[in-house]
Amino acid sequence: MSQDRLLVQIASYNTNLQAERGLPQDLVDWLAPTLQVSSFLAQECAQRAPDIVAVGFQELLPLHLGLSGLAGPVIESRNALILSQIEALAPNKERYSLIAKVVNVGVALLVYGRDDGVARRVCDVQTQWTGCGPAYMGNKGAVGVRFRVSDADGGAGEVYTFVCAHLTAHEHKLAQRIADYHHIVGTLLFPPVPSSESQEPTTIYSTSHLFFFGDLNFRLALPPSHPVATMSHTDFARLLSDEVERPAVKEFDQLYTERDVKGSIFVGFREGDFCRFKCSYKYKLGEVDKFDFKRTPAWTDRIMYTTHSDSPDTPQESNITNVLYTTIPSYTTSDHKPVVTVLLLPPPSLSPNVTSPPLLRLPPTYYPRPDPLASLKKYTGRTLDRIIGYCWCLLTLIGAGSAGFGIGNFVMGFGLWGWWKSRAPVVDAQVG
Repeated sequence: MSQDRLLVQIASYNTNLQAERGLPQDLVDWLAPTLQVSSFLAQECAQRAPDIVAVGFQELLPLHLGLSGLAGPVIESRNALILSQIEALAPNKERYSLIAKVVNVGVALLVYGRDDGVARRVCDVQTQWTGCGPAYMGNKGAVGVRFRVSDADGGAGEVYTFVCAHLTAHEHKLAQRIADYHHIVGTLLFPPVPSSESQEPTTIYSTSHLFFFGDLNFRLALPPSHPVATMSHTDFARLLSDEVERPAVKEFDQLYTERDVKGSIFVGFREGDFCRFKCSYKYKLGEVDKFDFKRTPAWTDRIMYTTHSDSPDTPQESNITNVLYTTIPSYTTSDHKPVVTVLLLPPPSLSPNVTSPPLLRLPPTYYPRPDPLASLKKYTGRTLDRIIGYCWCLLTLIGAGSAGFGIGNFVMGFGLWGWWKSRAPVVDAQVG
């Protein structure tokens, strides 16, 4: 394998609002399959550490803290833990540096680069965020990191864009998830790429390599008349545990249908074979391998990618090699399982005298445009985040950790204050 092909590791985990409790202190199960010799990896990749590591979180901490903008301590703790472990597990003791981190409410993204390569040539680092919850609040939304890796000779190099997202939940809200994605494309905006003639903001598609991942919440929409839909929970779980049988439900995966069949979403993106691993959701807390059938199991947590040399004429093919794509079952503090992928990028384009990086090629019928109201929508959502978050935190404080008790205590206190005010004149009259 040519060493000029960068190896990118991407990991994503919905921690179920657990904050510090949501991630085991030992990250070996999550990171070791890609950083040590493993049966998952081809022999040529086995002794090579990733050049870039991107780690995304959803529901990083309790919602009232996220809305209040209090994610700082949690994300710093995550950063220190992840950095120490990827360096400890690197096969040749490679060192890494944090390229960028960004968090909005409970959606967070951290990106690292190897000190002996990518990290030395990173420039033009940018971070962005957007909310797509009610009134553009950040309980759902996306964060992004973009940077350029210059050529060894100082040339323009290539631009990398990573997006971590959390979309609307529930099977019947497919239309809202699709709207969420298009909202993210229109409002998660970055400055123009180097040497661009336009000074207008650019969408996530204005890049050389694009990676989109997170808890995207697309579900299995099984028709009621389908034989699988009438199975017992035990039989359904057995089917999902069988790699040979799992493809029988692939056509009912909402993301697969909308992206690959209808073309309504994630235009240009490719993905590894998600049917090769069990559904990432929904599991019983504390259990390694037991589904919670309060929700139909589904592949809600996904990782997609595309590169500038991918042709829009062959949407199922990519010049990115998917070395590994799987879930990590051993994490049990959330009803989701983490997902991880390892991607081998194509060799960099070496065109002499080129002053601008190569960009993605899209179908001629698809032209993503920046939303002219993007800033207004973003900061409207953030203002509401803070107002609701601060009030929620205050009620939680009054209720000794419970907003419900806080509301009760507030109402009772207000009632007592009103009663005292009404009694005060009577007491004064008796004293006189």
